Amino acid sequence: MKPLLNFPKINCPFKRVLYDVNKKDFEEFGRLYNLRRPHVYLVIDEINEGYEWVFEDKDTIAIEKLDGTNIKLETENGRLYKVYNRKNMIDPLNIMGGPIHILEGILYSASRGYIEENGIQAGEVIGPKLQGNPYNINYHVWYPFKMAIDKLRYKSFHTHERNYDNWNSWFKDYLPSLFCMKRGMGNRNKAEGVVFYNLKRKEEGKTYMAKLRRDMFEWYYEKIRILK
Repeated sequence: MKPLLNFPKINCPFKRVLYDVNKKDFEEFGRLYNLRRPHVYLVIDEINEGYEWVFEDKDTIAIEKLDGTNIKLETENGRLYKVYNRKNMIDPLNIMGGPIHILEGILYSASRGYIEENGIQAGEVIGPKLQGNPYNINYHVWYPFKMAIDKLRYKSFHTHERNYDNWNSWFKDYLPSLFCMKRGMGNRNKAEGVVFYNLKRKEEGKTYMAKLRRDMFEWYYEKIRILK
């Protein structure tokens, strides 16, 4: 089988700088912030070269970035042939020792009509066994990126000027999870971040995706002293 390993690298629209953090704070709070080393990689108020389209192009949209694990699959005539994460193939028939929660998420999505009968499709599996289950759901679901573009789009994105200060405030004080809001949970649950899409650029064969997460901002690490 030809592998489905062409997961595109999605870069940040801002430049990022690596900073050391206080080692004592890292030892005490590093696990809280999922830090593996005493460093943080933060955005600065400078646009990443080649990503001006995120700020300037009217066709750019902002979609909630779901916090789970990226899974790509291939179907043919309604049959599941291949399943891949970013590094490995997942055997969909290995129900004894494989990642059952991934397969559970795919089957749940199939029952909801989320999966197309033919083609290569990418999405995010979320649920109880992934990333602490920030969505507080008791099942696993594979949520296709194609559907996220339609269902998890921040429609107010075009009503504000696109710059560092506005997005810094947006991410810190608001940015609710649209997935949670659609489940009737209100706006108290924060999104992990956003993925910027420009489908016109995709048709033109250009870079068309970028991402920005809450943990890319300095204020996110309120319990850790960052050394600059």
